[in-house]
Amino acid sequence: MNNLFKIALRNLMRYKRRTLLTASLITIGVVFVLVFTSVTGSFKAMMIGQITDSMMGHLQVHRKGYVASIDNLPLNLNIKPKAYQKIADVLGAAPEIAAFSPRLKFGGMFSNFTETTNIRLNGVYPEKEFQTIPLLTSRVSEGRKTLSRGEIMIPVLLARGLQVKVGDAVVVVATNVDGSVNGKQFVVSGILESATGPGGRDGYIHIEDAAEVLRMPEAEISEVAIRLKDFSRLSTAVNHLEGQLAGEVNKEGRSIFEVHSWEKLSPFFNIARMIDVMTFFIKIMLIAIVLISIMNVMIMAVYERIREIGTIAAIGTLPGKILSMFVIEGFCLGVLGAIIGNLIGVAVVLMVNLIGIRFDFAQQTGLLLSASVNPADLLFISVIVIVVAVLASLQPAFKASRMEPIEALRHV
Repeated sequence: MNNLFKIALRNLMRYKRRTLLTASLITIGVVFVLVFTSVTGSFKAMMIGQITDSMMGHLQVHRKGYVASIDNLPLNLNIKPKAYQKIADVLGAAPEIAAFSPRLKFGGMFSNFTETTNIRLNGVYPEKEFQTIPLLTSRVSEGRKTLSRGEIMIPVLLARGLQVKVGDAVVVVATNVDGSVNGKQFVVSGILESATGPGGRDGYIHIEDAAEVLRMPEAEISEVAIRLKDFSRLSTAVNHLEGQLAGEVNKEGRSIFEVHSWEKLSPFFNIARMIDVMTFFIKIMLIAIVLISIMNVMIMAVYERIREIGTIAAIGTLPGKILSMFVIEGFCLGVLGAIIGNLIGVAVVLMVNLIGIRFDFAQQTGLLLSASVNPADLLFISVIVIVVAVLASLQPAFKASRMEPIEALRHV
């Protein structure tokens, strides 16, 4: 085997120009895919982070049927205090959960005493909400990044439309589950920049104020937002939490809770999937480039070395060894292109980070793109290149191994 490697390397060195051209094509393909994968992967992670960390959380727990009617914010599908306590006990004991925040969501009327419009509100415990949604405070464009009893944070579009400023007194009026109407006066403590997606234009008040507006003796819970310690274990956490809450059933024996990851709650998950699809097709293009390059060079190598093949066959070299020699040449080309491509690709990614590319996403401006190279991507791309290089060399190698020595020696 060592001799076959030596012969294969010698043959590649004999045709330096052809070898260099083929390795360059493979390298370009590897660099392009690696940089594209790193940049798009980083953009995808940043986009998901903006959505989950500024309004949604990584996953949420609702009473069964609530999400299907979430546009109406139904109060009759809230989680009762005793049921929420069971959820809190499960979440508090789960080692994978970093923080969770109960919310009381409702719709109402918002008035500055001159004009009135509708508003969606989240009643929250500020400390828990800010731990679960760490980027929420970064959306505060004006005012304080805290929330106390009697205060309200409102979306910027509402503030501009009604010309409301920080410190102004406003009134929130809402209808409770029994149909009676109640109102409460608040002071605007902060104005929130919008974030695209469900909840991106919601206002925030203290959960005890929300219970008072809705005339609840004790605050009920519409949803529980959850933040994980390790976002990459999202699917595992969802399955584990579903299993933990499966024991809570209604009279019909059906589970009374639903667990939803951000993927099922946000339309931006479809954009994330589109990024994955684009990355997949770029990898297919890499495979095509490598396949054509290797197959072309190996076919030319066979035609240019017909007399050489006839000679080594005539002295007793078995067809299997001739085939192996050409396959090893393809293997070496794949390894060379993968190594050089990975090195150049990592260097380009580092240069991208040094340049500091910024972009806008939704209402967030000046976000810094921080591209990173995943070792798993390096390994995957390298393996794909090498495997395809070997497969591309099989047909020419098989043709070389099937040549008749006498016919090959007659070739001019």
